[in-house]
Amino acid sequence: MAMVGTILSLVGWVGAMIFAIQILIHAFKTSVGWGIASLLIPFVIFVYAAKHWGELKTPTLRMIGCMVLGAIGSAIGVFSAVSGAFSEMPPAQ
Repeated sequence: MAMVGTILSLVGWVGAMIFAIQILIHAFKTSVGWGIASLLIPFVIFVYAAKHWGELKTPTLRMIGCMVLGAIGSAIGVFSAVSGAFSEMPPAQ
């Protein structure tokens, strides 16, 4: 199960990065200020995507979907590791 979590996490986070880069490129094409702000200030990229929703609807929704997939994969990996650690513990007396 840990392998499934790792694969989902990797695919999700790499996909989210790819779509975030697409939005970032669009921000730099609009202005250097939006581009730098989207790159350096947390969550500004979401504000920019909301302001330009007509043009960025598809990459934004795909980025959010990939982030959810990555979070689910990470959770599966963590829960798998924790359950594996507990299964190897000696029984309490």
